[in-house]
Amino acid sequence: MIINTSLEYKGNLFPQSIVSFEKNVDTYTFRAKNNILLRLTILRDSVVRFRYATDNAFEKDFSYALADNYPKGYNDLNFLEDADYYILTTAKIKIYVSKENMRIGIYTLEGTPILEDELGFHYEENLEFGGNIVKMSKHSAKGESFYGLGDKPSHMNLKGMRFTNWNTDEYAFAKDKDPIYKTIPFYIGLNQNTAYGIFFDNTFRTHFDFAHERHGITSFWADGGEMNYYFFYGPSSKEVIKNYTQLTGVPEMPPMWTLGFHQSKWSYYPESNFRALAQKFRDLQIPCDAIYLDIDYMEGFRCFTWSKEYFPNPKQMVDDLKADGFKVVVIIDPGIKIDKEYSVYNEAMEKGYFCKRSDGPLMKGKVWPGDCYFPDFTNPEVRTWWAGLYKELIEDIGVRGVWNDMNEPAVMEIPGKTFPLDVRHNYDGNTCSHRKAHNVYGMQMARATYEGVKQFAYPKRPFIITRAAYSGTQRYTSSWTGDNVASWEHLWVANIQVQRMNISGAGFTGTDIGGFAEQPTAELFTRWVQLGVFHPFCRVHSSGHHGEQEPWSFGKDVTDIVRNFIELRYQLLPYLYTMFWEYIQHGTPMIKPLFYYDQEDMQTHFRTDEFIFGNHILVCPILEPNTQGRRMYIPRGTWINWWTGERVVGGEEVWVDATMETIPIFVREGACIPKYPVQQYVGEKKIEELQIDVYFSEEKTKSRIYADGGDGYDYKKGRFSLRTLEVVGRPDSLIINQHKEGDYDAEYQKFKLVMHNLPFDVKSIYVDDKRAEYVATKVGNAYELVVDKNFSQLHITG
Repeated sequence: MIINTSLEYKGNLFPQSIVSFEKNVDTYTFRAKNNILLRLTILRDSVVRFRYATDNAFEKDFSYALADNYPKGYNDLNFLEDADYYILTTAKIKIYVSKENMRIGIYTLEGTPILEDELGFHYEENLEFGGNIVKMSKHSAKGESFYGLGDKPSHMNLKGMRFTNWNTDEYAFAKDKDPIYKTIPFYIGLNQNTAYGIFFDNTFRTHFDFAHERHGITSFWADGGEMNYYFFYGPSSKEVIKNYTQLTGVPEMPPMWTLGFHQSKWSYYPESNFRALAQKFRDLQIPCDAIYLDIDYMEGFRCFTWSKEYFPNPKQMVDDLKADGFKVVVIIDPGIKIDKEYSVYNEAMEKGYFCKRSDGPLMKGKVWPGDCYFPDFTNPEVRTWWAGLYKELIEDIGVRGVWNDMNEPAVMEIPGKTFPLDVRHNYDGNTCSHRKAHNVYGMQMARATYEGVKQFAYPKRPFIITRAAYSGTQRYTSSWTGDNVASWEHLWVANIQVQRMNISGAGFTGTDIGGFAEQPTAELFTRWVQLGVFHPFCRVHSSGHHGEQEPWSFGKDVTDIVRNFIELRYQLLPYLYTMFWEYIQHGTPMIKPLFYYDQEDMQTHFRTDEFIFGNHILVCPILEPNTQGRRMYIPRGTWINWWTGERVVGGEEVWVDATMETIPIFVREGACIPKYPVQQYVGEKKIEELQIDVYFSEEKTKSRIYADGGDGYDYKKGRFSLRTLEVVGRPDSLIINQHKEGDYDAEYQKFKLVMHNLPFDVKSIYVDDKRAEYVATKVGNAYELVVDKNFSQLHITG
C-alpha cells in the first residue's frame, strides 16, 4: 500500500461503472463495464458476504474456514435502485452499492455510517506468479479502535499498526514481532459505541493496515486469490464476535480433565524420569491431570514410534499412570523421516501422499529426524490415512491426547523457514501452490489428527493441541501461543494473546507458562502461574535446556503459592466448564477483554491487563517484578474483592494490594460461583455437594451452572444439566430462583451455599414457599447453608 493516494492508482485496476446486475434469492451479482464482478450475499440481517472477481468469472467457491452448520437466515430484505446507487435494506442495516465505481457504504437504518469504502476494491496483476494482488481500503473514524487478528503479540488495540498473516515458526519471538504462528484474518472495529467486524477469508499471505500508513484509512489485501470478505454488524462487539464464531465454528465439549493442570517439557525421558515426575506431583499434593512427552519418546524422532531404549513398554507405563489419574499426551510433527525401514514412510511413498515441488520432486526438508518428506494434509485421502495412524497410540496404548507441533509448516535450513512457494497441494480437489495452502497446512494436519483421535478414543472425547492455525481451526483443536520467552515482557504478551485469541473465535488457548526459552525467576514463574490458571488451556512447558520448570523447582515458598493457585483452578472447574458450554452454545468468549465487557465505557478501549474470566470474575495479573500491588481499572458495576470481601464500585482506576501470594481478583456482585472440592485430578473424588458462593446484590443477576458426564457424548442426547440461578436481594431478604434444563442428574444432591455480604442476619429460610428447618451458620462475614439442590425458589429473610 502507498501513502499517496494518487500514486496508489498507478498500477492498480479499479471497477468501472456497473452495467448490469442479477438477483438470485439472497444473492446479488453486479457486473462492471470492465467485467469486474461483485457478488453480495445476505447471510443474516447483520452478516453480509462481499466477493469480487475479475475477468467476469469467480473461482470455485471453497473455504476451510466455514462451519457446515452455520445458521443462515434473515427477517427482511428489500432492494431498490435510484440514480446513483443500488440499495439493499435488511432488518438491521442498509447497503449502498455505487453505480459509478462499485464502492460500498454500509449504514444503520437511521443512516449513520458504519463502514464506507475509500478506494474500495482494486487489484494489481501479479506478473511473477499469475493471478492478482487483491486490495480493499475503507475509511476509519478518528476515534475508532480495532481488535482481533488472533495471536498478534501487540497492544490489544490495533489502531495505528500494520500486520501480515503468514504462519511462521518464530522461536523466542519478541513483543510486536510479526508474523508468528497463526493466521486469523478477522478484526473488530469499534467507534461511537458501534461495533462491526471483517473476516477476510483468503488463505494467501494477507496484510492489514489499521490507519498506519494513512490516517483515517484502514486497508487489507492479499498476495493472491479473491477479495472475499464477510461483514458483521453489532452494534455490540458481543454480537460481532458471536456471529464470526458461529460462522467459523466451535469445538465439541472437551473432556473435563483437559481443563485441569498440564505439565510438559522438552523432554521428559527415560520412562523412569517420566514416572518420577508423576509421582512427585502426587507426593507434593499438587493437582495435575496431564503430562506430556516431547519428541524424545520416539525412535529417532520418527512419528508414531516409541524409543525401545527410553520407553520399552509404553502401554504398561500409560496404564500405570492412568491408575494414578494421569493422562499422557504425546507430540506428533508433520515431517516423516526418509527411511526405507520405516513403515509410515513406505506407506506414504507407495500411495503418493507426500507434497511435491512444481516440477515433480518430493518436498524435502530437514526437521528433527533429519531429511524428511511431508504429507499433503489438504488431500482428504491423506487426512484419512493420517487419522488411521493413531490407532496404536490411542486405542492400543491408551494415550489420551495429541500435540501437533512444527505445523506452520516449519522446516530448517530453508530460507523463510518453511516450504518453498512452488510446492503443490491438493487443496481438497482445488490444486494450488504453497502460496495458497501454507496458512491452512497446520489446520488440516490438526483436522486429520482430530479425526483419528476421535475415532480411536471413542466413546471418550478427543483432545488435540496445535501451534499453527487458520480461522476455523478451533473446530478441531485447542492451541498454544508458541515458543515464548521467560521474561516479564512475555508475561504481558501472554495475557494479551489469550485475550485476543478468545475474541478471535479460538477460545481454548493458553501459553507456555513460565516461558519456553530461557529460565524464569521464582517470582516470574509464580506470577505466570497466577495468570495461567485463569486461561482456558493451562500448561507449563519449557525447552528444558535452561533449567527445571516444575512447580517445585523454585523452593518451598513458591511451591506452596503455585499449589494454592492450581487448587483454585480445580475448585473453579464447574465454573470453567460452564464457560466452555457458553462458548460452544453462544459463541461467547471465555476470556473477555474489558472493551468487550463494557464497550460503552471509553476507558475500556485501551485497557490491556484486566480481563473478565467467564461472566463474573475480574482478573488483573501482576506483570512487573518486585511489586506488592498495582493500579488497575475496575469496570462499571459493583465488585467484591476475592481475598478481602471488600465491596468496590467500578468505573475508575484504583490501587489493589497484591503480595506474592495473591493477584487482584474480583467477583461481580450478584454472581453465583460454583466450586468443587480440591482434587488431585478430575474424577479423583465423588462430588457429594456443590459449593456455590453467592454474592449479595439488590440488582437481579443471573448465573448458569452447566454439568454433564465430563466425557463422552451423552450430552448431545440431552443428558446434561443446565441450572440458571437468579439472585434478587433486598435490605432484609435474599431470593434465589432456580430453573433446570436437561436430563442429567449430577452425583451431588446438595448445594452448600456460601452467602457473602448479606446486609442482614439470617432468621428464617423458605424453600418453594414453605418454611424449612435448614440452619444457616455464620462463618466470618459469610453465611453457610446446605440445601437440597432441586429447589425452585430459596427465600432467606432477616
